[in-house]
Amino acid sequence: MPQLNSSEKEPEKKRQFIREKIARPPMTRRQAVGRFFAWLFIAVLGGAAAGASYAVVTPLAKLYLEPQATEESIVVTIPKDDPGDTQTGESQTGADSSMEDMTEPDSGEDPETSLGDLPDTDTEEGSTEEETEPLEEVIQSVLEDYTHSVRDINTLYGTMRDVIQEADRGIVEVHSVKREVDWFDNPVETAGLYAGVIIASTGQEFLILTPEGAVEQADSIKVTFTDGSEADGTIKQKDTISGMAIVSVASDQLDEDTVMEITTLKLGNSYSMKQGDLVAALGAPAGVVHSSAYGTISYVAKNVQVSDGATRLLYTDIKSNSKAGTFLINTGGEMIGWVTDVYDEESASGLTIAMAISDYKSILEKMSNGQPVPYLGIRGQEVSEAKALEGVPMGIYVTECIPEGPAYDAGIQNGDIIVGVGGQDIFTMKDYQNQVELLTSGTVVTVVVQRRGIDEYKELEYQVSVGAR
Repeated sequence: MPQLNSSEKEPEKKRQFIREKIARPPMTRRQAVGRFFAWLFIAVLGGAAAGASYAVVTPLAKLYLEPQATEESIVVTIPKDDPGDTQTGESQTGADSSMEDMTEPDSGEDPETSLGDLPDTDTEEGSTEEETEPLEEVIQSVLEDYTHSVRDINTLYGTMRDVIQEADRGIVEVHSVKREVDWFDNPVETAGLYAGVIIASTGQEFLILTPEGAVEQADSIKVTFTDGSEADGTIKQKDTISGMAIVSVASDQLDEDTVMEITTLKLGNSYSMKQGDLVAALGAPAGVVHSSAYGTISYVAKNVQVSDGATRLLYTDIKSNSKAGTFLINTGGEMIGWVTDVYDEESASGLTIAMAISDYKSILEKMSNGQPVPYLGIRGQEVSEAKALEGVPMGIYVTECIPEGPAYDAGIQNGDIIVGVGGQDIFTMKDYQNQVELLTSGTVVTVVVQRRGIDEYKELEYQVSVGAR
């Protein structure tokens, strides 16, 4: 029988393997309960871990995040004064109370000059105005005939002494520390000493007004308070035009007793100051911090041209030191200005000149908030009605465009009349100052001027980059 070779064999059938699905056996009731409690334990453990993490992280977040947010949200506001308001407010009250003490005669005085013997000021019903006139004349006569004694003088100066002692708690020493090297490369540390006055407190910091020299080129600033406590100060902002700066001291550097001892000087209304008013000088009038002096207002100069506005200057017979820092207060203990040497060359009288604070409150507010003071750099005066009738446009006549200032660089010239700033019409110096206060350093503002040509005035527009003082 013939045999078949391998190639002729029948093909083998493919073998089929068993395929089966392996399944877990169903959980028993005990296993299900065990798994439930296992997941429950894991959930509780995770929740406890999350709660512990929250409890640890939250205080740290409040410590490092919330104070910064709070400091940024605090805005210092300084109310402006109305030039038409000449009431002295608290200062007048303080003066009146001292005068009442002065008019009380000693027990040994002549009874005819005693105010207690004056007729009763209450009038009966039906009394006429003519019947009250003799009473006023009697009062005036008694005051004119009253002879002041040494006791009255002591009472007056005693009252002022108390005011000064209370206000002096708001005076601090500002140490300007500069680090240099000598000829032999040895480190040398020099310190300048200036007076500063605390003008505001935000709860997180104390804001101190001090001469610009205290912070100029200073490597570090130290502030010493009335109880001798010392703290680090930082520059908040400075103004080269007024020559003043704001230094900030963090409250957390001071202990509770020091904070309780500190007095913040209230900013008074310098518009109310008149010739003959009694004032005191604090800070460093004698060149030494915490010295003081008395004097009177000898003269009030109004509408003095300054950069981007007008101001009042207070002339006083007090000898002072402007570079070390001297501040004037009224009889109510309110600060009404600070001594400056900017106008010394213009004054041959030898009197001390102080900048009136009411004209600088908007500037102090910006400085206290760390904002640069906007600056255009012009000196000018209002066009009078008489000139307006002659055909001169109403606005601010530029008497000087300060060289290298923003307005000068933009092309504005002496003799131009500013009639618009930032889309607002300008007629008075108050209009101009209010509009400049709204500007922001670093921005560009449109300034409209009227420039005189051969036959007429021509309107020109300039794009001025707002600077910082």
